[in-house]
Amino acid sequence: MNNKLRGGAVAVIASATLVAGCATQSNSNSVYGTGQAQHEQTVRYGVVEGVREVTIQGGQTGAGTLAGSAIGGVAAGSTIGGGNGAVAAGILGAILGGIAGSATENKINQRRGLEITVRLENGEMRAITQEADEVFRPGDRVRLLSAGGVTRITH
Repeated sequence: MNNKLRGGAVAVIASATLVAGCATQSNSNSVYGTGQAQHEQTVRYGVVEGVREVTIQGGQTGAGTLAGSAIGGVAAGSTIGGGNGAVAAGILGAILGGIAGSATENKINQRRGLEITVRLENGEMRAITQEADEVFRPGDRVRLLSAGGVTRITH
């Protein structure tokens, strides 16, 4: 196997490994982590006062930047020019690939969410943001489930 092909294969494998690190935790009211299962929660009832669509942005791990840089550097360096030209193309490809990879990771980690404002039975107001995987409308009677600093709203 020639060095260019071997380098490309290594870059693809490394990139796939790094992109796997881009997965983010869910902010859904229906998803519980292992540490949340079988733990008691406080239950409160209330009425939805308002709902606002928001974007939930996951954290940047840097995996997109690294993967993009690796792919861009190998792709440009192995296909453009020779000698110093290939090195310069590889550096430019790595920079542009890193920018594209970072933007891609940013977009992948965005999820549609809702900021739900609830008036509790005792008159207190609460606003909770979670993934938009259930429809809420003003006037809906809802439950707030709270434990360990995490609160979720369900019907």
